[in-house]
Amino acid sequence: MSSNIESRGRRKENIGIVVSNKMNKTVTVKVTRKLRHSKYEKVIERSKKYYAHDDSNSLSVGQKVRIMETRPLSKLKRWRVVEVL
Repeated sequence: MSSNIESRGRRKENIGIVVSNKMNKTVTVKVTRKLRHSKYEKVIERSKKYYAHDDSNSLSVGQKVRIMETRPLSKLKRWRVVEVL
């Protein structure tokens, strides 16, 4: 299966923290990134939430996970959980 994934090209991957698991087979993952302000040069944090598919339905709030971009699974869900870190 790994050769099949490689043949589809590079997919985006992010690491984040599960902030909600109230939906069925779906978790909300908060991904935080650090960047330098263009004018003031101060390091600031920006975060974004993604809906990710959790097939096992076993993740709990606070767990660190790696998510991978995938085809649209629902109206808002375009990511899937690859592994728990």
